[in-house]
Amino acid sequence: MGNFSGRNAGDAAILGGLLEDVHALFPGVWFSVPTIRPDFVRRQYAGFPVRPVGLLPWNASVKIFGLPLWRSLRRARLALVTDAILFDRKLLNPLYNYLFTLSLALPAARRRGVPIALYNVSLGPVRTPLGRACLRRVLAAADLVIVRDDESAALARALCPEAHAPRRGADCALNVRPPDPDELDDLIARRRLGFGERPAITVNINSYLDVFMRDRSRRTSREAFAPLMAAVVDRMIEELDVNVVIVTTQPMDGEITARVRAAIRRQDRVSAIANGECGYRELAGVFGRAELHVGMRTHSLILAAAMGTPVVGLLCTPKNRGFLRSIRQDERMVDFDGLTAEGLFEVVRTTWQNRSRIRAELAPIVAEQKALARAGAALLRPYLESECTPVGA
Repeated sequence: MGNFSGRNAGDAAILGGLLEDVHALFPGVWFSVPTIRPDFVRRQYAGFPVRPVGLLPWNASVKIFGLPLWRSLRRARLALVTDAILFDRKLLNPLYNYLFTLSLALPAARRRGVPIALYNVSLGPVRTPLGRACLRRVLAAADLVIVRDDESAALARALCPEAHAPRRGADCALNVRPPDPDELDDLIARRRLGFGERPAITVNINSYLDVFMRDRSRRTSREAFAPLMAAVVDRMIEELDVNVVIVTTQPMDGEITARVRAAIRRQDRVSAIANGECGYRELAGVFGRAELHVGMRTHSLILAAAMGTPVVGLLCTPKNRGFLRSIRQDERMVDFDGLTAEGLFEVVRTTWQNRSRIRAELAPIVAEQKALARAGAALLRPYLESECTPVGA
């Protein structure tokens, strides 16, 4: 269970990494994946034993709220919740939020004897009493809790100290495989991305800006942010002598990304690519060709780091802070409090000047995080070993 519609490249990468890791250890297991786009799941993960479960209105479902989820849980040998879907923003809107539905469905499934695993999840934010109560119910129902950052572990212990102690994991998307180099070269040539003639920096914009980080009265407006970010991009181009490739991982970010791009003076040195024009593996490969990535969406940071690329992250969400801390990149976190073009560019410039050293330092740290993500599959052994003989058993 997660947000697997294909709109968000990060969510698609999470499922891809999970399938890689679990299928490698338990090749006889089939995966039922609730989704509003069964065709996407069937096509994107054709190399794995996957059965999409439709969540469309004619399936008697309002996104995840409906009969298909209950039927899938009733038939399941094990229920996995992954991704970062356990937060309380728009809690009672099933078109947007998963937590309320899962707080009802998972305890019921557990009572029927279906084990529940929170698998490499990020928890929260939960800021309302009802949201905290819903997350507490989910945690209490879980037989296994694997979290991908320290903040999630602390939240789990604080909300439900009587539940199973959280195990430390990492984001499944870290183990995504990029496409073959020739395939990636072809994509870069077709899209006329600015790699090759000079070094390139990738940039990712998040439409939420600081919605998850600050109260309404202090939030940064799109009108203020677009020229600020454009000024940073122009300085990167002119002072660092780079090309910039704007990578959009979620269609909802298109409008703010277009605003930023329109405000950039050096249009001749900017190119762009978006999820939908290619898949998450191709986007990972694009991040891997960059010398540096400046990102706002969490999974743009995760996919870039997974490919060995140094990252600078704007803290749009607590998930960004959690991930950057997990790879020991605290110096390259940029908060929205007091955000200026000069301050952001200074972090970018310092990272750029030290990118070779940072890349070398990142390699063993990211390798450790990939191993943590992969290790979650072995923790499923008690629930799956009677279904098939695990590899290496």
